[in-house]
Amino acid sequence: METINNELTNWLQHLAVAEEYVMVVLRIGIILAILIVASAMNRICKKIIIPTIRKITAKTQSVWDDHLLNDEVLSNVCQLIPPILVYAMLPLAFPKESALLAFILKLCWIYITIVGVKLICAFLSSLYSISSEHEKLKNHSLKGFYQMIKLIVVCIGSIIIISTLIDKDPIAILTGLGAGTAILMLVFQDTIKGLVAGIQLTANDMLRPGDWITMPKYGADGDVIEVTLTTVKVRNWDKTITTVPPYALVNDSFQNWRGMFDIGGRRVKRSINIDMHTVRFCTEEEMASYKKEPWMEGFEATGKEEVNLYIFRHYVMYYLTHHPKVSQDLIMTVRQLQPTAQGMPIELYFFSANTAWLRYEHLQAEVFDHVLAMLHRFDLKVFQSPTGLDLQSVLKK
Repeated sequence: METINNELTNWLQHLAVAEEYVMVVLRIGIILAILIVASAMNRICKKIIIPTIRKITAKTQSVWDDHLLNDEVLSNVCQLIPPILVYAMLPLAFPKESALLAFILKLCWIYITIVGVKLICAFLSSLYSISSEHEKLKNHSLKGFYQMIKLIVVCIGSIIIISTLIDKDPIAILTGLGAGTAILMLVFQDTIKGLVAGIQLTANDMLRPGDWITMPKYGADGDVIEVTLTTVKVRNWDKTITTVPPYALVNDSFQNWRGMFDIGGRRVKRSINIDMHTVRFCTEEEMASYKKEPWMEGFEATGKEEVNLYIFRHYVMYYLTHHPKVSQDLIMTVRQLQPTAQGMPIELYFFSANTAWLRYEHLQAEVFDHVLAMLHRFDLKVFQSPTGLDLQSVLKK
């Protein structure tokens, strides 16, 4: 390098430059050359290299390279090259003990650190995008892990910048932070608890984005849309957003409806109260009429007089087993519950073949509309508490 400087000095002196100005002109020339090279590299990256990489990734069938080499990553790489060139070549323009050189190098190093942190964060965001589309990873709440790694990278970058400004070893700064650990833990307690809770939620497969959860304590009843270090966002059915701390999902109880979607059926568990005064034995004429019906197929006679409520339960069971919207692979029963002061509860327990909420509600209404309409065929009535109209009819008599 000294040989090049000597040759440039001789060349300037040959051009009749005064000896006292030779070093100044030489340094200015070197600085301008460095800036020109750095600017040229920046333009080459933006105008040639990045468009070429985009064309190559666009032609490939894989998707991961589109995420990994996205605009944000490539832009940060371009921003990183010029300061590295300046940092490496600038000492050529200054004497070794120059205070101005030390100051400029500090600024360059700080800028390199900032852009480096941005590049790593952009790279982590790309990895998160890839994992979000991966078949085995997309159902796991990985966003919190990537956020934690980004936080660590930012902390390391901040320590490097501070050590550069105060001319201290980064390890010495980390050692000094040991005394402030308690304060840091107090400041980042939600983040730390959220990270631990996120690990537990993921390791135990307790929660995934897209799960329908119910947590009355926090007013959450809807789909999980995002799981981060400090919050779990739930979009409720009324389209409002509820935020729940991750550690609350570990410490408190919540209901996850994922199993319902996994089995492909949604449970219906509803009952109607039969007026016990209408429960009676069937006449021979009624039994003869019932035996002509196709729904009497598979009827198990008791061997004695048949009760109209028993035959009604058999009919409802037949109706459910032949309903196209009722799942035939899951539990299905029509049972009698403990009698109450409000009548005899007959419970229908079955699963819909479709888990969509609107179709589920339509199926419930359809089934119970039919069941209520068929009660009179068996001379049964639904129990109802007396109303004003009932009292008026009694008074008129």
